[in-house]
Amino acid sequence: MPEWLRFALGSDDLLPPVTTIVTRMAIALLCGLSVSALYRATLGRGRKNLRTLPTTLVLLAVLIAVVTLVIGNNVARAFGLVGALSIVRFRTVVDDTGDISFVIFAVTLGMAVGSGCTIIAVIALPSVALATLIMSHFDIRAMSTLPVVLVVRCASGLDPSVLLAPAFAAHAVSQSLTALETASKGSVLEAKYSVRLRDPNALLPFLNDVTKVEGVKDAELKQPS
Repeated sequence: MPEWLRFALGSDDLLPPVTTIVTRMAIALLCGLSVSALYRATLGRGRKNLRTLPTTLVLLAVLIAVVTLVIGNNVARAFGLVGALSIVRFRTVVDDTGDISFVIFAVTLGMAVGSGCTIIAVIALPSVALATLIMSHFDIRAMSTLPVVLVVRCASGLDPSVLLAPAFAAHAVSQSLTALETASKGSVLEAKYSVRLRDPNALLPFLNDVTKVEGVKDAELKQPS
């Protein structure tokens, strides 16, 4: 090998062979893609803005593998990279703690592959995937039983609870008034109810029955925040 190429690639005592580096990078890429696909299939499902995090998960797995390869067993290089990377500051607020777990997952797999502990990544990937799928199933079932928020507007002289009694009797298991206020200079009464439906999928029939009630100006259903 020419001396200039040896200098560019690094000496053999500092870095693994090129074939090892390429193999580990390919495995890290596959792990990152797997984590991203798992996120899309579980926590990312139904998200309105699903753009940056799946890409970030893939890049994190690859980049952490690169950092781990660069560090190797060199303690001085490890401290040097810590100092260099400490200038990076992130101010993004993560709303869902599940997103953080996927970020840690991608980082862990990249670190395992980059350090040569590929078998750990191979075993951890399906194990965490199975746990995520199981918990995602229970989360979906729990979400389907949550109450919905019904917002109804009617004339101020009417009692919304009396008006909506037939619709509640036909569709709701339970309901409770959570807020009551006036609008349009007191001419409109706005009432908010927490309603648990018998059939969580019957949102449209329930809303149709509410809007058909005489005296109801308009109504809307919201998911609980």
